[in-house]
Amino acid sequence: MKLGELIEITSANNPNIRLRVYRGHFATSHSHMNYYIDVAANKASLKQTREIARELADRYRLSAEVDTILCLDGSEVIGAFIADRLAKPDYYGINADKDISVLTPERINGSQLFFRDNTAPMLDGKKVLILAVSIVTGYTAQSAVEAVRYYNGMPVGICSIFSNLEDCVGIPVNSVFGADDLPGYESHLSIHCPMCKEGEKITALVNSFGVSAI
Repeated sequence: MKLGELIEITSANNPNIRLRVYRGHFATSHSHMNYYIDVAANKASLKQTREIARELADRYRLSAEVDTILCLDGSEVIGAFIADRLAKPDYYGINADKDISVLTPERINGSQLFFRDNTAPMLDGKKVLILAVSIVTGYTAQSAVEAVRYYNGMPVGICSIFSNLEDCVGIPVNSVFGADDLPGYESHLSIHCPMCKEGEKITALVNSFGVSAI
């Protein structure tokens, strides 16, 4: 599998968090990008998930009450560590000693999020922190916000490993890495992709499970 030039980036705030990215021409169902952000290790490694959770949880520990963490795209391990850190016994922590639910949605019709009768109560009347692995167009995060509100929940924040956006539907996005960490990062709707217009072939197809070179 040939994915192009590999670059490894270290978080400015936490040297223990690293991100692998590839330069090329990558396509998702929503957009085309000139970088593929490989978060497989960030979602699976014990040390990486724990450090990422520490970094993200500290953005909310003193400022947001959280009842449920809604985990998108395989981020459940990070979500569990975030819940653990938020609920850590602490005089200053808003969620100290609290039992926080860690929830994963089902998908129907491609992008619509769905919850069963036994999981919907974890959203109903609850303050919900939305966790994604990456936010590029904001489409998935927006769907999550809409789903939380549909099930009578209240979104209190959006966070991710990487984000190209500083806010989504008016909610601030906290991320470990941003577009500033990737020199020349670009994301375009497929019909406006300059790489396609210049005849540059697609390097690989990307979805929440990973990447497949063409």
